[in-house]
Amino acid sequence: METPKYRTESDLLGQREVPEEAYFGVQTVRAMENFAISGHLLSAYPNFIKGLAMTKKAAAMANIEVGMITPQQGEAILWACDELLAGRHHDQFPIDMIQGGAGTSTNMAANEVIANLALEHMGHRKGEYQYCSPNDVVNASQSTNDAYPCAIHLAMFLEHEGFLPHLEQMIAALKYKSREFAHVIKMGRTQLQDAVPMTLGQTFGGFAASLRGEVNNLNLSAREFLTVNMGATAIGTGICSKPGYSEACIKALRKVTGWNIRLADNLIEATSATSCMIQYSSALKRLAIKVNKMCNDLRLLSSGPRCGLNEIHLPERQPGSSIMPGKVNPVIPEVMNQVCYRVIGNDMCISLASDNGQLELNVMEPVIAYTLFESIHLIENGLDTLRRFCIDGIVANEERCRQLVEHSIGIVTMLNPIIGYKKSTEIAKEASETGRGVYELVLEHGLLTKEQLDEILKPENMLQPVELKI
Repeated sequence: METPKYRTESDLLGQREVPEEAYFGVQTVRAMENFAISGHLLSAYPNFIKGLAMTKKAAAMANIEVGMITPQQGEAILWACDELLAGRHHDQFPIDMIQGGAGTSTNMAANEVIANLALEHMGHRKGEYQYCSPNDVVNASQSTNDAYPCAIHLAMFLEHEGFLPHLEQMIAALKYKSREFAHVIKMGRTQLQDAVPMTLGQTFGGFAASLRGEVNNLNLSAREFLTVNMGATAIGTGICSKPGYSEACIKALRKVTGWNIRLADNLIEATSATSCMIQYSSALKRLAIKVNKMCNDLRLLSSGPRCGLNEIHLPERQPGSSIMPGKVNPVIPEVMNQVCYRVIGNDMCISLASDNGQLELNVMEPVIAYTLFESIHLIENGLDTLRRFCIDGIVANEERCRQLVEHSIGIVTMLNPIIGYKKSTEIAKEASETGRGVYELVLEHGLLTKEQLDEILKPENMLQPVELKI
């Protein structure tokens, strides 16, 4: 068995051995030792690594322009960043997403990997930092305090762009069901009590409209990610950067990303702010609350099947009990409920972490980023699961829906404009006390003729505003 080979690297705290084949360096090794926290490594978040690569690539382009690094160094850094953007070498980021140091470990991991890739591209060995230093060259004109949040912003915008199609597919599935069930008359309910008739299609159309509104809200929130603080360096003063660097970096970011990146109006404020992540998390929470309500409705509408509402039948995904034969549970809406609770809880974590920004920096950005990534991934996977294994296969129990409408006291509401609220109330009370139907009681009391009553209670007259002439 071949003996592992190491190279020696040094930092402020001394020397450490780094695996010879590794593109990461000494500070990444220290982060691996210090932060065994969540078990979720940066290497598993490709968009975050791409955000780091876009940030470092734009910084290198700007540094070439203002003369901070040589063209040879800059060209090698651009090549290294393109390697990361192509999805290569992501395994070289084996550090935990949750870390102390306000993201310094993540920033330095990017600097080290890019430096060593650049060194090999230039014909040097890994660790020969005199030719391309992680700090002096790759991190030139930067601090963790501007490069790290910028990378998060870019990563989150990538995540947003990837997430939206999943939400759009869910909306399309709900619209399809709305059309499929447009003819199915059912009872509407308020406070879990019988209200007035509607169609099952209207129910699913309402679900679709509810989620459609969240697309616009998410898009508005995501635009805030395109405002960055590059050039702020340590606290927003731009120390250790040259005049013109910040503007050059923003221009380069626009070229690298193709997005309308803009520089924050006040870099002091922007360096400690996490407002865009608060806002996007809040938008996800809004979406989660609406999806959660929809799943609760699906569970109620499918309850039974013999002793509940049983207006719809959900696809059967697995046996529902280890002791009750024949029982099938609504497991897909249930798992989506749990996803929504997690997203709602994550929003509280992000709020608390954002609230803990102090003076010129918020050191809690790692947990904010990690938690926001989790929320996006959870709700994305949840929506796909809900659509494929539940929504697409829902069947309407049409006969059951119609029976409930016909036996409901709620249809007496349609008589209000004709016989008045008092008479309608008397009929409703008698129907409730005797168990008899509203239809027969109205005829028995001579309030309307059969022809008049049939006209009033036509399905199309119960589903939209109409002017009845009796």
